[in-house]
Amino acid sequence: MKIALIIIGIILLLIGSMFAYALYNPNHEVKPQTKVSENDVEKHVNHLLKTMSLKDKLKQLAGDTGQLLYVKLGIRFGLIKQFCINYAGRDEKNGIQPIAFSDGPRGITVGPSTNFPVAMARAATWDTDLENRVGDVIGQEARAQNANYFGGVCINLLRHPGWGRAQESYGEDPWLMGKMGVAVTEGVQQHNVMACAKHFALNSIEDSRFYVDVKVDDRTLREVYLPHYQMVIDAGVASIMNAYNKVNGEYCGHNKWLLTDVLRNEMGFEGFVTSDWIWGIYDGVKAIKAGMDVEMPMEMHSGQKLQKYIDEGTLSTEDVDKCVKRVLETKLKYLTREDPMVYTKDLVANEEHCKLALEAAEKSMVLLKNENQLLPLDKKKLSKVAVIGQLATSKETGDKGSSYFRPKYVVTPLEGITNALSGLASVVYSDGTNPEELKATVADADAVIVVAGYGPKEEGEFLMNDKAVEGRTQQDVINKGGDRFSLTLLEKDENLIDQVSKLNENVVVSLVGGSAIICENWKDKVSSVIMAWYSGMEGGNALANIIFGDVNPSGKLPFTVPVSQDQLPNFDPFAKEVTYGYYHGYTLFDEKEMKPAYAFGHGLSYTTFSISEPVIEQTELTENDTLNVRVNIKNTGNVSGDEIVQLYIGFENSMVERPKKLLRNFKRVSLQPGESKEILLQVKAQDMDWYNPDTRKWEVEKMEYQLFVGNSSESKDLKRTSFIIN
Repeated sequence: MKIALIIIGIILLLIGSMFAYALYNPNHEVKPQTKVSENDVEKHVNHLLKTMSLKDKLKQLAGDTGQLLYVKLGIRFGLIKQFCINYAGRDEKNGIQPIAFSDGPRGITVGPSTNFPVAMARAATWDTDLENRVGDVIGQEARAQNANYFGGVCINLLRHPGWGRAQESYGEDPWLMGKMGVAVTEGVQQHNVMACAKHFALNSIEDSRFYVDVKVDDRTLREVYLPHYQMVIDAGVASIMNAYNKVNGEYCGHNKWLLTDVLRNEMGFEGFVTSDWIWGIYDGVKAIKAGMDVEMPMEMHSGQKLQKYIDEGTLSTEDVDKCVKRVLETKLKYLTREDPMVYTKDLVANEEHCKLALEAAEKSMVLLKNENQLLPLDKKKLSKVAVIGQLATSKETGDKGSSYFRPKYVVTPLEGITNALSGLASVVYSDGTNPEELKATVADADAVIVVAGYGPKEEGEFLMNDKAVEGRTQQDVINKGGDRFSLTLLEKDENLIDQVSKLNENVVVSLVGGSAIICENWKDKVSSVIMAWYSGMEGGNALANIIFGDVNPSGKLPFTVPVSQDQLPNFDPFAKEVTYGYYHGYTLFDEKEMKPAYAFGHGLSYTTFSISEPVIEQTELTENDTLNVRVNIKNTGNVSGDEIVQLYIGFENSMVERPKKLLRNFKRVSLQPGESKEILLQVKAQDMDWYNPDTRKWEVEKMEYQLFVGNSSESKDLKRTSFIIN
């Protein structure tokens, strides 16, 4: 009996120890042994490389946590729905601080942080100042929770809206994506938090991400899939994460051409590269020689596992030193600088930060349709409002992959609408599953708000670890996140909208999702449609403010919504091999002269705006000049509002194949009723270049270019003129 009790006691002690290990989130900050100024970083690193043992150097090349990481992640995520910080390269003997990794991008994932709308929603604001402020808050909250490395700058291009992880990125256009990526990077890094841009490169399919081989030609790679990476590199991003997939036959983590020839030698990246987690590399020697520096989250193929290859001569110490030098220089650059402020726990999700989450949600929502100006609803004229749909009470703010965390609160759509109408009108709710209840709820309502769309079961990071493709079907992965096979709403949602529209003529549909949703089956049955996204902790309040006119909608689509999936590039979530072509999104619609359901850059307002003909200050430029364009924008309506002026450059006279036009600048403008402003939009001639695969150089063509200015990418919304580069 005593032996049994002792065994039980030992088991309980072990279980308790594991729980303590999982829930304890210590600050492993280690100050350098000597004070290192920013100017002396390189000198100090060279000294370390001479004095560190090989074992110490190898420790810098992999995450610190072993197999117990799975236990820690499982317990923390299962109990409190939060990830733990993951450390890499802690070396107290040599005074080297660790990388302390937290993911994103909708907030710091290691605690009850401020939960912003997903990145795709924030892209719809077209507001780089706002995104910089979001990055500022993320940086503050990272430091307040002992993280110094933020893995949430996701800038993979939305080649096809079916991509499950679209919500983490900024849309289909490289220019918009790059500008937003730069804004959040600079915001985060001002707090000495290293930002990581991911996933390099061509990671735009989720279900087959572990094995798909993406084929791409030189021009397409550089003109379409890398410009946004170049922007964040030029802005000084500290780190890059390699993608899981292959590029032209070689895994990204083993791809020397990609990581060294292109990323470092051609694009000028000077920071360190980390692997994507678990299956980011399969061969430590190949990875190190390719230019992949730190294996995350633990030592599986790199780190101390490299010792035997060094002993047998397969890997040189010079190869190791190159990687260690990049890691140490980057870490010391950030971890030895003076901090701009003190970081305390009370910063996390404080009132000011939550207000920013509300602002981001309000500015992100896109009014797609507003027939007969049903919106905004006048609170004073309402007696009963019906809210319909299971998602109206959902607290999900996005998928449950690496970007997931549980904030301290979430305002649902139903809660937000109820709060807004408190004391003014009754709010009644039905989840829509009971036909009789639905009829009673909707029939005599002054307006009906249907909340429909997706959740983590329908789209998001693909969480299955089965890497085999043979025999897999859509049914195999249903309700497990990943890519979407269909861009329409679920059948139950479309049926619900149909039923409601037959019972009431004043129907507003609020769409929840991270990418394009095809609305053709039902949009003519309802008065108004709002793309509300996964809108974060304050999403319900933001939606109510939009619906009742406390805030004028101003979001613009960061992607094209097709009429049919047939208009889009082929998309096979289970593909073993795929070729990425030169055209996608609005460039594909322009090339094939197809009409979208909603154009890239589309978004309505409760007021109206006029944009004047653009005036070019200098119509003849050299390739070293900057194009200066002035336009007047006026609020011609009765309420204040924001308009987003978009500038595109056209290439009709090019001697090589090029898109009809490309976004090259944008500006968000706030105007009172009747107010007008002159704005200046600038484009460097160098930003109109193309990549010549024969010369392997970027070249600016000497020809007449077209200039388009307006409020969407659709031709009817654009004013046109021209200029010459000679």
